Amino acid sequence: RETRVAKRLIRSKEGSGGSSKLEEGDKVEARYRGREKYYPGKITRDRGDGTYDISYDDGERETRVEERLIKKKDGGGGSDSFREGDKIEADYRGRGKFYPGKISRDRGDDTYDIDYDDGERETRVSKRLIRSKDGGGSSKLEEGDKVEARYRGREK
Repeated sequence: RETRVAKRLIRSKEGSGGSSKLEEGDKVEARYRGREKYYPGKITRDRGDGTYDISYDDGERETRVEERLIKKKDGGGGSDSFREGDKIEADYRGRGKFYPGKISRDRGDDTYDIDYDDGERETRVSKRLIRSKDGGGSSKLEEGDKVEARYRGREK
């Protein structure tokens, strides 16, 4: 058992892509009304019975979509994608100074709307101008998670 281990020395044992289980807030592609074509959207509710409510990027909504009609989109690796409500710091107007705030909307095209802590707002901010306030992105470790760590910072 080791305490105060730096986050950079820990990785999840679940695999690099994280869980494949669908969860509220996940970016997905789903077959709207069961048709053949997949459309991008986000899961807004897990019904707990193998169906999900989806808010599509084009503004449409659908309820009780079966899991077999949904594909989870790869975010590329947790730390470079954000979810609505995430506390972040963003480079206000791209001027080089970062200010605290939170993601108010995920536009689905790697841009986000931000509500800054000082009351300012900004829309369609590129993800390259945003960094996680906790330094780690949206995949937080919780008590009970299985992890691998470099003991006392050693290589093995």
